[in-house]
Amino acid sequence: MSQQKQHDFVSELNQKRADCAAKKADATSTNQEERGTHETLTDINRRTGRNMPQAIATAAVLVVAIVACLLISIDVFVVLMAVFMVLALWELHVDFATLGLRIPFVTLSLCSLVTIFSTYYAKWHAVAMASGITASLLLTVVCATLSNTISTRTMHAVEKKLNGSNCSSYEHTLFTNMSVSLFVVLYIPLLASCIVLALTNTRYAIAHAMLLVFLPALSDTGGLFAGAWLGKHKLSPRISPKKSVEGLIGSMLFAVVGAYAIIAGFYGSSWFNFWWMPLVMGISSGIVGTFGDLCA
Repeated sequence: MSQQKQHDFVSELNQKRADCAAKKADATSTNQEERGTHETLTDINRRTGRNMPQAIATAAVLVVAIVACLLISIDVFVVLMAVFMVLALWELHVDFATLGLRIPFVTLSLCSLVTIFSTYYAKWHAVAMASGITASLLLTVVCATLSNTISTRTMHAVEKKLNGSNCSSYEHTLFTNMSVSLFVVLYIPLLASCIVLALTNTRYAIAHAMLLVFLPALSDTGGLFAGAWLGKHKLSPRISPKKSVEGLIGSMLFAVVGAYAIIAGFYGSSWFNFWWMPLVMGISSGIVGTFGDLCA
């Protein structure tokens, strides 16, 4: 009996060793798979120059929000545009504050909101837009000269962005603040008003909105994927090492396809009369977008 017990004990011990070895092998295989997935994701992020999961999630949320607003009403889309515009103004406000530059955020926000809503709802849309931008420029210049200090809330946002760094060591003249403030008026409210102005054509307002919003996005997406996977010939290595000729071609191709799809979907068979327009818009979007990135 003792020999039988000893044999059973040895068999049980060997079985436990085999199970332990199998668990270690499974754990090693799982770790290798996770490491491989992590390395692949890291490589993709490195090649594209951004956090791809975060970028895809953000893009999906924005697309759903924009399409939902367009399906509800153009008025809701204009409100969404106004919200994005104020957020962009705040972002620029904080970015300039990191360099000690002050722009009148409240004045810019109020003037921008009045301009964008008057552009859409006024009887004479272009006149309202021109008047709003002119008034915004004048009021912004005046408010930019009234104070050269940065608010406490902005300072907290700056310190958070710079991980605790202090921007108070930067000093600029009022003329510099005025110049930067005028640039912001031309950069945010003016361009946003141009988008809203294109929506005043009530018959094809949704088509115009989709062209203005999604065409640059498609161009950027095409350039990103084409450049990341096919980019071999650098477009401007000195300015932007990641820009490639293949990326530029991908930008134009995606934008052209998107323009044809949107126009054909909304204009019906009448788009054959201006078949060249989507081609011009797509190519222009790719070129202008790439040129804008290089300038930035």
